[in-house]
Amino acid sequence: MTETSAPIPSPEDARRVACVGAGVIGGGWVAHFLARGYDVRAWDPAPDAAARLRRLVDAAWPALEQLGLAPGASANRLTVTATLDEAVAEAQFVQESAPEKLDLKRNLLAELDAATPAGVVIASSTSGYPMTDMQTEAVTPGRLVVGHPFNPPYLIPLVEVVGGERTDPEAVRWAARFYEAAGKSVITLDREVPGFIANRLQEALWREALHMVASGEATVHDIDRSITEGPGLRWAIMGPMLTFALAGGEGGMAHMLDHFGPSLKSPWTRLAAPELDKALYDAVVAGCDDAADGRTIADLVAERDRGVIAVLRATGRLPGAGAT
Repeated sequence: MTETSAPIPSPEDARRVACVGAGVIGGGWVAHFLARGYDVRAWDPAPDAAARLRRLVDAAWPALEQLGLAPGASANRLTVTATLDEAVAEAQFVQESAPEKLDLKRNLLAELDAATPAGVVIASSTSGYPMTDMQTEAVTPGRLVVGHPFNPPYLIPLVEVVGGERTDPEAVRWAARFYEAAGKSVITLDREVPGFIANRLQEALWREALHMVASGEATVHDIDRSITEGPGLRWAIMGPMLTFALAGGEGGMAHMLDHFGPSLKSPWTRLAAPELDKALYDAVVAGCDDAADGRTIADLVAERDRGVIAVLRATGRLPGAGAT
């Protein structure tokens, strides 16, 4: 650990980011941070890392220009360093995106902890490992958090933030605020769960899809179209919970559960269903009320309809519409 270091800036004032690991995810993070006007130092042990990373940034830049660059944003603010120590020496935030191997993550996070200035938050892009399992070798594990993006990080807004058993809660709060300042849509988890939220939901769908292909129940084409032409259009506007709430009509989620709750006992999926007891029933209904945030069912229906039409138009699936 560096013995002396500059004061840690607020999440909103941090401007120097180190990205360690420059594959698809790490490179996507580099492109995102550059587009948001940060100075980025990157390191990856691969001999062709610098050339590969710059190709990735160049490929992402047209999309980032369409999204809108922050003032001062430039791909020229990227420095690819020869060593890990150089990458993190002046970092105000570190994003680790090494391959998904637990021993590698443990050792690399310990190395980053030793090389990064004191107090600087270090986040891992792990897809599923709990931070508790990865921070075991670090001398100061309190600053280690999970910052799990969705691929590609420069395009998909989501990042899930959660600490481990030895993580300082303030590090989690700092990271969440930093990601929000960097233009991400942040979910801060109250507790660790393997795979976090989005990957667990995605994995459930993926496993059922594999079952259906293996058993001859559906083709790959059928499965993909069932989402892109069906629920995927609605999920782009509001998630599965509010989408199901609208299936209850004016009665909302409560009516939906009363009407369709028994179908949880039907063999519609290989995934075991939870018991729809009063506690779960009440939690789902109350959660939908909170998510609606004062909008009526009619408001939500209109919002959904406008959004689906916009998606259909943007993807060229309306008569006379062209994809943009």
